[in-house]
Amino acid sequence: MLDDFATQLTAWRHHLHQHPELSRHEKQTAAFVCARLDDFGIPYEAGIGGHGVVASLKRSGSNRSVGLRADMDALPIPEATGKSYASRNHGVMHACGHDGHTTSLLGAAKLLQDDPDWSGLVHFVFQPAEEGFNGADAMVADGLFERFPMGQIFGYHNWPGLEAGTVMLHPGVVMAGATNFEITLKGKAGHAGMPHLCTDPVQGIAQLVVAVNSIVARNLPPLAAGVISTCRLKAGEAHNQVPESASMGGTIRAFSAEAMVLLKRRLSETAHGVATTFGLEADIWMGGELAPTRNSLKEVDLAAEAARAAGLKVRQDMEPTMGAEDFGRFLADIPGAYVWIGNGPSAGLHNPEYDYNDTILLMAARFLAACAKAALR
Repeated sequence: MLDDFATQLTAWRHHLHQHPELSRHEKQTAAFVCARLDDFGIPYEAGIGGHGVVASLKRSGSNRSVGLRADMDALPIPEATGKSYASRNHGVMHACGHDGHTTSLLGAAKLLQDDPDWSGLVHFVFQPAEEGFNGADAMVADGLFERFPMGQIFGYHNWPGLEAGTVMLHPGVVMAGATNFEITLKGKAGHAGMPHLCTDPVQGIAQLVVAVNSIVARNLPPLAAGVISTCRLKAGEAHNQVPESASMGGTIRAFSAEAMVLLKRRLSETAHGVATTFGLEADIWMGGELAPTRNSLKEVDLAAEAARAAGLKVRQDMEPTMGAEDFGRFLADIPGAYVWIGNGPSAGLHNPEYDYNDTILLMAARFLAACAKAALR
């Protein structure tokens, strides 16, 4: 029976993998989720915070409630896996495993529906726009916790390189907070052969890229963690023109809100300082902020109990990552735990050759269902 269910989960995952949708465009993905919930006979509400879906199962005998969450969106990355079920949406792929997360949460819903050994209320939160578009915040703003009260919330991310099915727990911070930035330095354009008649923003942006690398090293305490990465540069179109402006974009990461405030302030001050040095103007944008994902100790214990109940190995010996996850927005309002489940040997997340490991679909579904049962007890 479970073998048949695992085969069904794999088929669902492959369908979602073939039809990935970018953040805020998950219309067909949400429709697929709703169709499966209709097949189960589980009630739901759609259109929450965009294309979000929340399904609910209730059993008499307890007034406790719990949430389980999965993300649904894909990335603007051309797929290079060569799989028979590779993306049919050119330039878009599930390079982070959200197809597997969505599928395993559907699996958890079915497992709990068929399991008489629990009572209370379980909400299944299918979240859109996780990949840098603040889908969690949109769902909260749309009344997620008022409309679907839950005492705790649990979720997971597949983790390449970690033994398949192993559950990694962090008693505290799991993933960093993040803020994106874009800095434009504006000068005076002119002929490249007469730079003395120009105010060159390219020189300024080059110096700023170098200066940014010293901010973490000389502002955060040595035992604190933070990252500022420049990921994008743009300046000019012609080989013989000093352009009017040059820009750089990237991300700031830290494990604490205090460190994030410090790094944002110093980045802004450094940009204005370099601009002044080169006679330029600085235009600075920061946004898309994600809170650190920080687990509650009680919920970590419940997740460990759930993992063992699902027959999965538990570890707690890996460091947190500077990767970011907007599950932290949920944890800012209610207690919960976010875990990593090993994907086995595979390409890394956001890699064109990455693929979610189908053998962990049922494991993850059983883990999520067990989390709900442990919390409701």
